[in-house]
Amino acid sequence: MLPRRFDQARPFITLGVILLAWILLPLGAKLFTRASFFEIQAPLIVADSFVRDLQTFWSNRATSKDELLKAGRQLAGLVAQYEYATQQNAQLQAEILRLENLLNLPALPAFRLEPARVARRDFSGWWQRMVIRKGSNHGIPLGAPVVFAGGVVGRVTEVHRYTAVVDLVTSPTLRLAATVAGDTRPVSYQGGLNSTFSAPRGTVDFVPLDVYATPNTAKRLVTSGLGVFPPGLIIGEITRLEPSADGLFKNGEVQLDQRLGTLTEVTVLIPLDPEE
Repeated sequence: MLPRRFDQARPFITLGVILLAWILLPLGAKLFTRASFFEIQAPLIVADSFVRDLQTFWSNRATSKDELLKAGRQLAGLVAQYEYATQQNAQLQAEILRLENLLNLPALPAFRLEPARVARRDFSGWWQRMVIRKGSNHGIPLGAPVVFAGGVVGRVTEVHRYTAVVDLVTSPTLRLAATVAGDTRPVSYQGGLNSTFSAPRGTVDFVPLDVYATPNTAKRLVTSGLGVFPPGLIIGEITRLEPSADGLFKNGEVQLDQRLGTLTEVTVLIPLDPEE
């Protein structure tokens, strides 16, 4: 009977030996192994993303002409709006430059915009992240901010040769220095524990006591400019505030953009000055 019992326990003994060897392995070897494994997976992730794009292309080929004409009219309207917004942006940039020179202010950090396609999304209770189809081959640095039309997407936490991993603003591992729109006092934002089918949300701390927010009178939360993100980017809407345990500040809940879970294109902000 003893040999049979040993045969039954052999898989558990093997697993224990492997886990012990992994624990005793030096940190550098673990990081190298993890990076190598990700690089091996990267072609499969990117190929799967290209296959999905191809499927979308052929499914769109079956769209009727009436629907295409309708979409074309809507696109023409959006293009006109963006052209006007671009002109306004150029005027505002010129005014900012004039005021900086007049008041001898330091220049705001400048960024190069690098659009990237989303290859994979990884949503769980402990982290919220995505993999994009650009990496060090396009000059994407570690820690670069990632944005979209609705505001903040997240921050680059891993950079590989052809891909990069982005921690989303919904992730509890991401903290940002923020301000309430129209207020210069800094607050702290952190992602929350988001379940798969729930609305994306986060939390805000160290809010001054004279700031009030309810679902009917939500306050917009934006980046403060402290850290890697430029100032004024939308994070979300503060929908609830209550006094903290010490009574010195308030904390509450931030409702994030619903589109974060369905993004297909994002933009990475690459600093033109690496030291910034």
